[in-house]
Amino acid sequence: MLKVTRLNDVELLINADLVEFIEETPDTVITLTTGKKFVVKESAETLVGRIIHYRREVFTKLPVLVKDEYIEKDG
Repeated sequence: MLKVTRLNDVELLINADLVEFIEETPDTVITLTTGKKFVVKESAETLVGRIIHYRREVFTKLPVLVKDEYIEKDG
């Protein structure tokens, strides 16, 4: 989840996987894949850093499902 602050100082958690794009106009606007938009206090650079941090946390905790091995096929 992506923690953001709306312009009225209310904190909000947004599903980071639904972020389609972030723009600064000059306010920072987050547009989700659903079309919903949020105007927040954080800069686009800060939000990108938070998304990267969130995804690193999530993906480094996943179990390894496939070993990095080459399997030769006969024939």
